[in-house]
Amino acid sequence: MAIQLTESAAQQIKAQLAKRGKGLGLRVGVKKVGCSGWAYTYDYADAVQGDDQVFQAHDTKLVVDSKSLEFIDGSTLDFVKDGLKQTFKFNNPNVDATCGCGESFSVKESQ
Repeated sequence: MAIQLTESAAQQIKAQLAKRGKGLGLRVGVKKVGCSGWAYTYDYADAVQGDDQVFQAHDTKLVVDSKSLEFIDGSTLDFVKDGLKQTFKFNNPNVDATCGCGESFSVKESQ
């Protein structure tokens, strides 16, 4: 099980942690929501919990709880800029469909 992190995402995480003044990395996960079923969550990671997995790339840590990992395993987290919009974006091979607004997704049947 693994999650990749682009250099752009790593730089953004480092910048946000520096601005905040503390934290060991970015915590990502999924929660049940929206018309398609799941949405990504983002928060600062100040500690690693017992069921967390830690992924490192470009001197940056990404923390994921084990329940969320099954939905985002094999993904790549990127940070993209499109005009004035800037956001983290997952390239997730487990996604079957997304809702029209792009805020939620469903996973392939094997999940």
